[in-house]
Amino acid sequence: MAKRRAAGSCCCCPMKEDNARFCLLAGLILLYLLCGAAIFSALEHPFELRARLLWKQQLDNFTRRYRVNLGALHTLLRQYEEANGAGIRVDALRPRWDFSGAFYFVGTVVSTIGFGMTTPATIAGKIFLIFYGLIGCAATILFFNLFLERIITMLAYIMRWCHERRLRCAGVGVVSSREESSGEEDSLEGWKPSVYYVMLILGIASVVIACSASTLYSSMENWSYVDSLYFCFVAFSTIGFGDLVSSQRQQYESQEAYRFGNCLFILMGVCCIYSLFNVISIVIKQTLNWILGKLVCSGKPKRIKRNAVQPISSHHRYTDGSVETVCDSETDAGALAEVQVGRRLSGEMISVNEFMVSNKVSLALLQKQLSETAHQGPRQSYSHQNGFSGGVGALGIMNNRLQETSVDR
Repeated sequence: MAKRRAAGSCCCCPMKEDNARFCLLAGLILLYLLCGAAIFSALEHPFELRARLLWKQQLDNFTRRYRVNLGALHTLLRQYEEANGAGIRVDALRPRWDFSGAFYFVGTVVSTIGFGMTTPATIAGKIFLIFYGLIGCAATILFFNLFLERIITMLAYIMRWCHERRLRCAGVGVVSSREESSGEEDSLEGWKPSVYYVMLILGIASVVIACSASTLYSSMENWSYVDSLYFCFVAFSTIGFGDLVSSQRQQYESQEAYRFGNCLFILMGVCCIYSLFNVISIVIKQTLNWILGKLVCSGKPKRIKRNAVQPISSHHRYTDGSVETVCDSETDAGALAEVQVGRRLSGEMISVNEFMVSNKVSLALLQKQLSETAHQGPRQSYSHQNGFSGGVGALGIMNNRLQETSVDR
């Protein structure tokens, strides 16, 4: 009973750490919003005041010159705003709801860009959009996550290939090491690219795509290069203000090639930026853990481990939302379970794959397992005697229950 009370008291520690991390992140985001609002207000508010004054002067000059009633002019302008919402512009633009225009619209819906230049006007269209976007956005987010996993796997293959090439150039055989893997040719165990390396690769790819797309947009849309870069970030990050939208004029030179290139650039840019945001969120989480460690446990030493992103390979198996990694020859299963639990408690950066899978784990099961495997050291001594392994996830909790029963007997 005493052990169970101790486990219950220790179970609150992960919850307190999560609550502290959540409150710290919420406070930092609020501070970030306040600073951003102050900066943008200082930059844009004077321009807004000048634009309002200029518009008032233009209205006064127009009414005096053409002797038009100001109220009637305002009525006409309101009617134009309604027509503008339906896609009517003064300049000739491409049709909004032919097949190509509708395809461009659904692309902005499922990618969550939502430029806003085209919106459904009928009740049936609005209702259909709700269900269509619900499924389409979820499927597209899954596609982005799988894209990130493929990037990590590709980097792991490249690292292994470069290593084997260096061995061949040095005259060292690689066949023997492949035979020792006992038929596991596609194993990527040990080839784990650093999360900072993945962030660098994605950042470089995003910059290259944005610069190439900006060159295309500045020549085809007659935008400045800065406006083109601005549009690329707004579109690739799925912010989608809609003040600048590509491929909207009725005619272009090499129109079909330009529209294909526009869709290709947006697809690649959204994939890279979304993956980059995921990796940066891991770095932010690691920074929050470091700040909490300094605030709460400033005097407690911590072990420094290599931050790595786990590639996709046959050496991973998923059990109830937790990730188990096959042990190396020098590491037994108990040490691996202790390392995995220690990583979560110490706040060390986990892999992108583990970060995605961990969101599906039940919080109650995870806290119970952490408290029982990390805070009750003596339990590991008799686990080997009874033949029960520590395990990870729900399997670890069941093994701990079997250990308690065997010890009580």
